[in-house]
Amino acid sequence: MQDNKIEDIFKELQGHFDTEEPNSGHELRFLDKLKAETIVPHNTPKKINWWKPLSIAASIILVFAIALGYLNTTTSIEEKVAEISPEAANTQFYFANLIEEQVKELESLDTPETKKIITDTMSQLSKLELNYKNLEIDLLNGGNSKLILSAMITNFQTRIDLLEEVIEQIEDIKTLKKFEENKSLSIL
Repeated sequence: MQDNKIEDIFKELQGHFDTEEPNSGHELRFLDKLKAETIVPHNTPKKINWWKPLSIAASIILVFAIALGYLNTTTSIEEKVAEISPEAANTQFYFANLIEEQVKELESLDTPETKKIITDTMSQLSKLELNYKNLEIDLLNGGNSKLILSAMITNFQTRIDLLEEVIEQIEDIKTLKKFEENKSLSIL
């Protein structure tokens, strides 16, 4: 049965097969083309394509650089303190915001008459900030944590008290200045 199918297929395709012979000299032309191709002798070195090895090396270097970047991330002192005492971090955030607001208020009161007192206050705040940074380092080095945390809170309170006192003094200076201006106007 299969033989019949194959025979039927050949009968249908009869006359469609390429039965012509190639032109004369076809074999010679083919052999000439084969000889014409450049043959690389075995003793000459091949050209090395450097793009592939260089791109692989660059990729490896990039991966190492990224890995080192992730491994060498240093945590800040504030983050380390937050790990030791989360309450201290929350307290620091609260007091720092309060101090920042008071510093902005103090800077808004800056006039020629109050310039000296504001400059001195900012200098004192810088000293207290430096003292606070030293307390953070002491806490990280394993000092008495209760005592150091208490000193840190006292430092914040000292800064707040200083700012409140200076703002109050500046308000007194403004009031005194207005009083003197009103007094000189009423005398005239």
